[in-house]
Amino acid sequence: MNRLQVAAFYAFTPLNGQQRESLLINLPTLASKNSVVGSILVAHEGVNGTISGPALGVEALLENLRESIALGGEHFERLEVKRSWADQAVFRRFKARAKKEIVTMGVTSVNPKQSVGTYVDPKDWNALVDDPDTLVIDTRNSYETAIGSFEGSLDPGTDSFRDFPEWAEASLRPLLNNQPPKRIAMFCTGGIRCEKASSYLQSHGFGEVHHLRGGILKYLEEVPEQQTRWQGECFVFDQRVALNHQLEPGVHSLCHACGVPLSPSDRADPSYIKGVQCIHCVERFSDADRARFSMRQQQFDQKSL
Repeated sequence: MNRLQVAAFYAFTPLNGQQRESLLINLPTLASKNSVVGSILVAHEGVNGTISGPALGVEALLENLRESIALGGEHFERLEVKRSWADQAVFRRFKARAKKEIVTMGVTSVNPKQSVGTYVDPKDWNALVDDPDTLVIDTRNSYETAIGSFEGSLDPGTDSFRDFPEWAEASLRPLLNNQPPKRIAMFCTGGIRCEKASSYLQSHGFGEVHHLRGGILKYLEEVPEQQTRWQGECFVFDQRVALNHQLEPGVHSLCHACGVPLSPSDRADPSYIKGVQCIHCVERFSDADRARFSMRQQQFDQKSL
């Protein structure tokens, strides 16, 4: 079996209207030609996406992104790419969409090209987070942090990345005023959220801010498991749901009713009905909702036969 490459990537680099339109027109054609599926967001501030397919096809799409951005006259420093492998497709189709932001924070003044924290390579991350004078912050959502995180990190408990600025002002700033650390170290799945979050903190007077270059995925790729500070699995936004330290699909699956990752014990709970409800949403939906979910699950099951 030929394994499929999965590439998660982003770049904060200004794109003018012509560049954005060109990408939105050309990328679907190129993806179809190279048997690539996935999702790419295109905005004024840059690109963000995850794609999957034959290795040569994935690289062709990434190279087109590099060339398209460079042709616009903007010095293109790098496309941050994290690679892993899958035995089957992790997306059903390819989509390229225009967005206001490539990762939505909702604060228009935040610009990582102008102000950002200090990048920390995965090989240097352990030493930074082991220092008791470092406050480590997980910038991901609560359903992601629930299945894995770096030992001792602070979980903001947010439901959406849009909630981060409010949490920073209401909770983080008072914490720093009472017990100021020497530095803050932030991380997320692939680096894009902690880069934008570090830009927010840096430009709003939160002190010395660092963030993990390439995020958890790059850390798992480069740091041997025997040296890891990572605990659990890393949630990913594709059909694999979560990855272990070998960047292989882990034990979690997704509740297709509420979108929360489920552990084996969650699936063993009496309330669990595949595709219909789980322990996290059993009281959340109506009977009509569950009937609709059940019909959808039956259609999924028939397609997989």
